Order: sequence, then C-alpha cells, then structure tokens
Amino acid sequence: MGCQEVGTWMVKTWSDDNPKARLMERKRTQIVDAALKAFLESGYAEASVNHIADAAGVSIKTLYRHFESKAELFTAVMEAACGDPQDAPAEPAWYSEPPETALPVSGELYLRHALSPAQLALFRVVVRDAHRFPEIGRRYHEQTIGFAEARLSGYLDRWKDRHSWFIRDQRLAAQTFIQLLKAGFDDVMLGLRAPLDEEIVERARHSSFVMFLLFEAGRL
Repeated sequence: MGCQEVGTWMVKTWSDDNPKARLMERKRTQIVDAALKAFLESGYAEASVNHIADAAGVSIKTLYRHFESKAELFTAVMEAACGDPQDAPAEPAWYSEPPETALPVSGELYLRHALSPAQLALFRVVVRDAHRFPEIGRRYHEQTIGFAEARLSGYLDRWKDRHSWFIRDQRLAAQTFIQLLKAGFDDVMLGLRAPLDEEIVERARHSSFVMFLLFEAGRL
C-alpha cells in the first residue's frame, strides 16, 4: 500500500490483488458510468458532479479521490466509451503494410470509430460546450483526432522515401486525409442518419486514391 497525491487529496494506493483495490476500481467504474449518462443527458456544462456522485452511490469526496476535476472525469468517460489511446498497440497491424493497403484500411478503421454511436454522442457534447469549457475540446481533440493524426503522420514518415514522395509536412498530410474521410458525413455527425458500411468502405478507398494523387504531385 502507498499514497498518491491527487489535487488536495492524499489517496491510498493498493496492490492489484488487494480486495480494497478491487473495491476502488468498482467505485471508479460506477462513477464513470454515472458521468457518461449525465454528460449525454445534460451536456458537460449542466452535468453536476454532486448528482453524478449520488447516481454512482458514492460521496463527493470519493469522486474527487478518483478524479481531480470535472474535465478529468470527462476524459475518463471518453476513454471508457471510445478507448484509451494509451491502451492501443504501439503500432497497428496496418503499419507494416504498403500505402496502397494501409491507407484504405486505416481510413476505414478511423471512420468506423469516429462515426460510432458512442463517439458521435460525445462529439455532440463537446461541440455543445467547448466554447465555454475549452479544456474539454482540447482533451477530446488530443484523444481522437490528434491521436489519429500522429499515427498517420508516423506511418507516412516511414514510407515516403520508399515511394519517392516529397511530403513537406506529414502532419498536414494526415490532417488532409482525415478531412477527406469525413467529407460527406455531415448529416451523420448531426445525427440525421446512420452511416452505411458500403459508403464507409468507398469513402476510405476514394480518400486514399486522392491522397496518392496528391503525393505523386508533391502537393503536400
């Protein structure tokens, strides 16, 4: 057992096999589940941490032992609903594939994640309240778009010389690919319809084709 400082609280830490560690993890899960429901129902601004604690069946003191701030709790909700980037493999399987295979595969994976119901629901929460709470916009961008851009940028840096591509800015190229992927899905982002599997596959294929043209022309 040890102690870790979180904000103004000193939190005891336990080994994984300690029953109290399992209790702490269960309470953390209860808090995150209650917070997810609160954020989706009320938005970030209107969701009350006191109500979240009540819904989770814990005290407000316990909530703040796990999460230093409301923004940190929202980050935990994003990780639970959409996956924690730190849990992702260092290199996805498509990293070892040539661009003609890797770009369509990575594009399809990105779209299926970005257009999933859980991701879209959180996206709408962020859009609604980020102008008042820029921190949640920053955290959302880092964990979703920023993470995807970094992965694509790293891949392009690895493969550009093998194809004799002159890419001035790998990050800009990654951003361009993501914007191409999202084109045509505005109505999906607004919740007006669900995306079709075939259009996701076709959008990933077409966006990859456009990227190849841009690479060959040295436009990125």
